[in-house]
Amino acid sequence: MAVHLLRDLEHLKEHLLYLGSLVEESTDKAIASLLDRNADLAREVIEGDDRIDAMEVKVEEEAMKLLALHQPVAADLRFIITVLKVNNDLERVGDLAVNIGARAIDLADDVPLGFQVDFADMCTTVRSMVHDCLESLVRQDVAIARRVWTADGRVDRIHREMFGAMEDVMRQDKDCVRRATLWLSASRHLERIADLATNIAEDVIFMVKGEVVRHRDAI
Repeated sequence: MAVHLLRDLEHLKEHLLYLGSLVEESTDKAIASLLDRNADLAREVIEGDDRIDAMEVKVEEEAMKLLALHQPVAADLRFIITVLKVNNDLERVGDLAVNIGARAIDLADDVPLGFQVDFADMCTTVRSMVHDCLESLVRQDVAIARRVWTADGRVDRIHREMFGAMEDVMRQDKDCVRRATLWLSASRHLERIADLATNIAEDVIFMVKGEVVRHRDAI
């Protein structure tokens, strides 16, 4: 029984990490399509979402089967619980990447909108958070998970700045309302991706240490 459990746990981990790689690729493409005004790349993100959804279902089915067949305890149980939570969050990140891709398509042919916010830094930070939360999962590394948690504050700050900047743009020129709303929507989706990456990092800490760190000021 123990040998079969170890084998099945390894397969589950491999499939979750494959899902993670799909989601990271989708997020990177979505951000690039927005920054580079590349509608074709954005369409690749949208078309690839079905594969992410299918993989999310496969991982959930495997995890539930493991629970039913092996009735794991202790660290093995924490791992499967973590997989179920991370699996759900990864699928949601994929959906948000699709939303960003849709905004990129809407903005691709518009005149660029000037604003004094370091949006590129926000994008870079979100990309790093997605990569690092997956890296922390692969390595079961709490230090990397804590790094993700720390970075979330920077994304929140830039999103607040973006909100204020878009309000100013819309007040100054009513012809910019549509574009400003689209940029603000993209910023919100990025902020939500950062939140989900933070959730995954917190779940890694739970998996490794058995410690629930959600809703804390510091971890």
